[in-house]
Amino acid sequence: AYRSAKPFFEKILKDPTVRVLYEEEHAKTEIANAVRSARMKADLTQAELAKKIGTAQSVIARLESGGDKRTPSLPLLARIAAAC
Repeated sequence: AYRSAKPFFEKILKDPTVRVLYEEEHAKTEIANAVRSARMKADLTQAELAKKIGTAQSVIARLESGGDKRTPSLPLLARIAAAC
């Protein structure tokens, strides 16, 4: 029988430490999706975007994956926004 995971998540998200970590990961995922969407809307490859903003393609790939442990800097995000 199917059981919803909602009660479990509601319970663990009451812990302030877990909540902060969850919100941080959620924000990174949203940023990753926004960067990929903007790049694709501008009809740019990862390599083309990277060249336009003066970084490596791997930086764009890592950012778009959402799995990077680092939080992207505001200057990097601003350069991406300007390039797209």
